Amino acid sequence: MLISERVKTHWWRVALVVAAVAVTCFSASPFAGLFGLLPILFWTWLAPSPRSGVVVGLVLLALLAWFVLPNALGLAGPWVPAPIELYWLHTALAAVICAIGARRGFVRLFLLVIAGFVVTGGAWFAGLEAAPGDEGVLPGPAGLPIAQQQECASGGCWRTLGSTGDRAPQAWRDHLTSHGYSPAPAGPITGAPRFCRSTGIVVTHTICVELSTLSPDAVHVEWYAN
Repeated sequence: MLISERVKTHWWRVALVVAAVAVTCFSASPFAGLFGLLPILFWTWLAPSPRSGVVVGLVLLALLAWFVLPNALGLAGPWVPAPIELYWLHTALAAVICAIGARRGFVRLFLLVIAGFVVTGGAWFAGLEAAPGDEGVLPGPAGLPIAQQQECASGGCWRTLGSTGDRAPQAWRDHLTSHGYSPAPAGPITGAPRFCRSTGIVVTHTICVELSTLSPDAVHVEWYAN
């Protein structure tokens, strides 16, 4: 009987965490996904009642989905959060929501926000000389062989790949367009056709891809943070 009552009282906590874990599975970075779970874990601890726990929990879950899923779907635009905003902007907004819903735990929530900014600083510093991630460029068009590598110079690092196959250049243009990339001015150094996409609500994150056509069935692809 005691176990049954505890299940009736706390079922929402388990359901909320399970749903949040399912959302974070789509995050490009496992660490970012785990960090994104923290506000919901805090809320399951702070919630004053099951009713407010469910209502505020659903708001937090929707907020987490907004910061994770659009990037996973390859969407772009000023309403799509930049990957690094999951650390600080999501955490700050979630802390405010938790504070309004619980009306307690302000010190712990403040420390959570500070942790978000600290992790953001670390992620930004680590990314200064790092090559970009897949950024919707990979995996590439189905059926096209790819040979990729990373290159670096004094200005930072970028990634390149060679791809061959039937109408490879056009297949790559279609692939990039379907992942939120739009035509942009030609590459400043190579003069190759360039496609860019930007995300970020507060801080803009722009990735550009240059496509150098080698033959009707071969293309050189290079992408970097702009």
